Amino acid sequence: MFRVFLVEDEVNLSKILTSYLEKEGWEVRSFNDGQSALQAMGEHPHLWILDIMLPDIDGYQLLRSIKEASPDVPVIFISARDADLDRIIGLEMGSDDYLAKPFLPRELVIRVHRLLERVYKSTPKNPLIDLGSYVLDEDRRIVLKGRESIELTSKEFDLLLYFARHRGQALSREQIINRVWGVDYVGSDRVVDDLVRRLRKKMPDLRIETIYGFGYRMTVK
Repeated sequence: MFRVFLVEDEVNLSKILTSYLEKEGWEVRSFNDGQSALQAMGEHPHLWILDIMLPDIDGYQLLRSIKEASPDVPVIFISARDADLDRIIGLEMGSDDYLAKPFLPRELVIRVHRLLERVYKSTPKNPLIDLGSYVLDEDRRIVLKGRESIELTSKEFDLLLYFARHRGQALSREQIINRVWGVDYVGSDRVVDDLVRRLRKKMPDLRIETIYGFGYRMTVK
């Protein structure tokens, strides 16, 4: 089941759009302000639907935070402001589609269908990620080595999944914190080092390289 996060401050419109999206079989979570959406970024939805006009955080700022934490997750931008300007700025910042208000809810549903199909067309419904000695089951949130299940904490699993989705890519400590702890995390970035150390101990066959002064990279065998 795809998870769709909707950020829309107009309560009535949010309820209507949520109803239409849920009828398609998607798991929908709605937010009426940007701050609550920021706090939920670590839950890793498959798609964001984002209104630019929010009561607290500017929609562009929220879009930037989403793309910094999850660059591969698609975003549909919606706005009632200057359609041409918002569309250009949104696309430049990484949004995948744009809708100008007012629009019919059914049009949004069609666009969501097309975007999910395009982005996840090669992803099985219950994806298993091969990590050499290990198999990661994203839907069940478990990791297997042969028939043995490896016990991971929620954050250890989130970190492993982030590495698995970006194998071969250098990931900064800031990127990892934004993805695993959320952009509102306050504290030392050394928390990343501790989590990586725990993951290496539990899964010694993983190839996680340290990039000194920057972050980490999971290499492809």
